[in-house]
Amino acid sequence: MASVSLADVQAAAQRLAGHVLETPCVESKTLSQITGAQVFLKFENLQFTASFKERGALNKLLALVAERDAGAPLAGVIAASAGNHAQGVAHHAHRLGLRAVIVMPLATPAVKVERTRGFGAEVLLHGEGFDEARDRALQLARTEGLAFVHPFDDPLVIAGQGTIGLEMLCAQPELDTLLVAVGGGGLISGVATVTRAMKPQLEVIGVQTARFPAMVNLIKGTAHPQGKNTIAEGIAVGEPGRITRELVRKLVDDLVLVEEGDLEQAIVMLLEIEKTLVEGAGAAGLAALLKEPQRYAGRRVGLVLCGGNIDPLLLAAIIERGMVRAGRLTRIRVDARDSPGVLARITALVAEAGANIEEVHHQRAFTSLAAQNVEVELVLQTRNSAHVAALIARLEHEGFGAKAC
Repeated sequence: MASVSLADVQAAAQRLAGHVLETPCVESKTLSQITGAQVFLKFENLQFTASFKERGALNKLLALVAERDAGAPLAGVIAASAGNHAQGVAHHAHRLGLRAVIVMPLATPAVKVERTRGFGAEVLLHGEGFDEARDRALQLARTEGLAFVHPFDDPLVIAGQGTIGLEMLCAQPELDTLLVAVGGGGLISGVATVTRAMKPQLEVIGVQTARFPAMVNLIKGTAHPQGKNTIAEGIAVGEPGRITRELVRKLVDDLVLVEEGDLEQAIVMLLEIEKTLVEGAGAAGLAALLKEPQRYAGRRVGLVLCGGNIDPLLLAAIIERGMVRAGRLTRIRVDARDSPGVLARITALVAEAGANIEEVHHQRAFTSLAAQNVEVELVLQTRNSAHVAALIARLEHEGFGAKAC
């Protein structure tokens, strides 16, 4: 079984110097106040392709080019990816003058597909998920003589991803906990390789979405069911790597699961508080911290914002759902006597309470109320849940039946 050492990661850092961004790793004072931990963010979403994946991809490509220059045949490269690894391979293959073919699952967000094509790669959409896309890519690699660049189960790729750990410990040597997203395991394997060698007491915790818990099941012996989709499609891997599973088993302290709602909340918080955009996988570390703040209270916690490629329509939906959870967007139903001026009276009370009306639905036929009554459904912009409760109380005080829905 191939392994990865600190020396491998340090060699990768030398190769990558000047080719990828050494991203900031800085404290978020606001998130620290909210969670009770001292929170440090590693902004890998600031890479040119908006993802850490180009580190491992480039490290592998540079090794292939060196082999080609030494006389080995190289017709081009091929990769399978839900998007971020694809962009990393496509971008750096183009820079190095290599043909790149990328096989992406059919459900890959359009923004990732178009960006990959924009980097000059040949894109083939195939399969319902990463595993089917990978199988197709391996088939094409054999028939067309292309070198397969694995997104996570390759020592050179793992070493490239591990350079994140080097940078984090250099920038923030006092870190005592890292929360790292886990899909196939390449990122956490590389980071854990570094931390175990440089700071063995540092706790490394992997975070998976509950809908794709393959690594958790494998390492912990659990049998959590696998879902069909997730907003964290970058870590939606059904089968971890052979190399990475052994590294995770050996080097990682714990693995935890987060729900879709946890990821949505983290995405919105990073956008609002840090003014930074992440995709579902990029929010996994913060989601785990928000889910169990007592576990990390008082600790110096590093989070890797590993990617920022999110579909704009998905982002819009997540923001809207986040506003609903926070009580800043609400829907209420008001029952009233169907008489002239009643709607004006209701809207006036809403305005007096300081809420803003987005939508009004005036319902007579499709309701179980008495024929003389009307049901008015309002979608409102509000300040918070307490504001919603106060508004409903005001409507009820004025003789209307009102409830949140």
